Amino acid sequence: MTYEEIVQQCRDLLDLLPSQVLAQARLRRPGLGAFAVFPVYAPLEVIHAAGLLPVGVFGAGNKLEITHADSRFQSFICSIAKSTLELFLRDEMKDFEGVVFSSICDVARNLASLVQRNAPSMYVDYLHLPQNMSSAASQSYTRAEFDRFRTNLGARLGREILHSDIARSLDLYNRIRRLTRALYDERKSRPGCISAADLRAVVQAGTRMMPEDFAPLLEQMVEQVKARKVHPRDSVKVVIEGAFCEQPPIELLDAIEAAGCQVKDDDMIIGSRLFNEDVVCNGDPLGALAEAYLHGSVYTSVRHDNGHPRTEGLLLRMRRSGAEAVLFTPAKFCEPALLDYVLFRQRLDEAGVPHLKLEFEEKMWTFDAPRTEVETFAESILFE
Repeated sequence: MTYEEIVQQCRDLLDLLPSQVLAQARLRRPGLGAFAVFPVYAPLEVIHAAGLLPVGVFGAGNKLEITHADSRFQSFICSIAKSTLELFLRDEMKDFEGVVFSSICDVARNLASLVQRNAPSMYVDYLHLPQNMSSAASQSYTRAEFDRFRTNLGARLGREILHSDIARSLDLYNRIRRLTRALYDERKSRPGCISAADLRAVVQAGTRMMPEDFAPLLEQMVEQVKARKVHPRDSVKVVIEGAFCEQPPIELLDAIEAAGCQVKDDDMIIGSRLFNEDVVCNGDPLGALAEAYLHGSVYTSVRHDNGHPRTEGLLLRMRRSGAEAVLFTPAKFCEPALLDYVLFRQRLDEAGVPHLKLEFEEKMWTFDAPRTEVETFAESILFE
């Protein structure tokens, strides 16, 4: 397929509701089961090893009107939580085996409880991922938490999920993460070879495909991107920060780059490329995943790494990507992103790094205002 065909296929997949994603997958694999995964991170290898399609659930965007979920939440809650709950309240997820949430924030924790209460027949799990990465007990605790999830999911399905199957899935996801890193590296070295919107669409589409199908598509995408001609243009090279959970609308990313910025790196769909390197199994895939999560993953606002400040991680991301400024794109009412913004802003001011904050929500319909803000920001840097 051509670059344009791959991107269009991925964007089409993102336009589907989760029930439609499953229905489309069953055309290729009749009887396939699915399991929903709320961002940021969950051991997808366990779900895939169980013979299920892991489906990333990042809310419902503008595909659903919120008619039920508002009555279960306060008004000052991020829109991804509301639209995700709406999916369950409307029985959009009734054909899924279950859903797993993980340590992001209090909203995610409460969302897991609300889903459990309103979908009592569904298996709902919450991964209590560690926050103290330096504790001597963190490795065994994390592995035990992954193993608990494996055992409970297997009991739900009525079959054991073997470690050998998880190891095979780990090899496959290693391949996907390796190819994803290659795409990001290509964008860093050849700005303009792939737009921020297209890259985000491709990576997010992978959260809605069986990895056996996504890996060959990624290989084609890497080849297509490497073959594309790049036309240099005057622009401000930026890093996008704060989109680890709820994702900015594709149209907002288009507006950012059209306004004179070139995205060199970002934290979008960060859970799909959390690890810096391949995860080495060594006969214990769950132990390897626990080790990778604790000591081999990139910084993110949902983790509290002792001795590794996230502010320094952002500066390192900038240096490695060759960026000169930062665009913060937190979702409205996103506590982790907005609280971290205070720390990030202070550190960037100390380092003399320009930055701009653009809040978004799922129901954004017009992008003229943020485009104007970004244009003004870019011009202030380009013509300083």
